[in-house]
Amino acid sequence: MCVALPGTVKEIIDERYVSVDFSGNTVKAASGLVDVHIGDRVLIHAGCIIQTVSEKEAMEIEEAFRELGEN
Repeated sequence: MCVALPGTVKEIIDERYVSVDFSGNTVKAASGLVDVHIGDRVLIHAGCIIQTVSEKEAMEIEEAFRELGEN
């Protein structure tokens, strides 16, 4: 099982890579077969974007992780 926090695409580096922000931590990720745009919320596994998520889904995932951290 893989657990991923949603990040936000900040920059299209080239046709294969984008820059993704995770609460101030920026990583380079391969976009592969996922069509992404600046501002998209995405999930990354092993350096590759595996899917985009809606803002609502991203907020729900982030809230779940906050709740886990409180326990």
